[in-house]
Amino acid sequence: MSDAHLGAAPADRERAAAAFLDFARAHAGSVVINGDLFDFWFEWRTVMPRGHVRVLGALAALTDAGIPVMMLAGNHDAWAGDVLAREVGITLVHDAWDGMLGGWRAHVAHGDGRRERADRRYRRFQRVMRHPLAIRAFRALHPDFATRIASGTSSQSRRHGSSDGGSGLRAVAADYLRAHGDTELVVFGHSHVATLERTPFGVYANPGAWLERPAYLVIRPERIELRAWTGSSEGDLLDAIDRGAEEALADA
Repeated sequence: MSDAHLGAAPADRERAAAAFLDFARAHAGSVVINGDLFDFWFEWRTVMPRGHVRVLGALAALTDAGIPVMMLAGNHDAWAGDVLAREVGITLVHDAWDGMLGGWRAHVAHGDGRRERADRRYRRFQRVMRHPLAIRAFRALHPDFATRIASGTSSQSRRHGSSDGGSGLRAVAADYLRAHGDTELVVFGHSHVATLERTPFGVYANPGAWLERPAYLVIRPERIELRAWTGSSEGDLLDAIDRGAEEALADA
């Protein structure tokens, strides 16, 4: 799942996320949260953002049950740290991740800053905001004041949205698959545009924004599915790609 933006999302989206994670505890071999789970997240030494109790509890229940949970930092929760890693038990990844995902050789990244030209200005901003000196300066602010500043910035970022309808990240994924012949699957978030499509060199998948429509990817060795979460034991199927067809394409 990706882009829940908890804290800015309606209460029903957060409850749905907690219910989905409870469902995953019984059915998933692992869980990947591909960035922007929180609209804003920062950890002071003894303080963290208020709220998200149900979701944090559901995540802790997953890791307590021995189910690996990996969270990639998004542009809204890039400062995730010890609370999530040590107390909740999540594996935090602050860049891209490459490895086996549900039986597929995968490249997973949130997707922010990936578009070569459109994200130039953002990449400069990203380098500043993730610099240790910037983090230290922000930590020196009172949490209430700092949260107001961050919430305003987050709101502007959400309103900007995907200016290209997701086409930029589709192109990035296609280029990556073309250049990395050993990668079968690229998974991005960030664009808020749900996508599951085959390219000549592999599969590109994006679950879209949980904030706008709760949806998720199910990745198994034989099949990748895009499903909408409905609160039932299994969500509605939106799209699917079978591994057999993918292997036939690779052999063509």
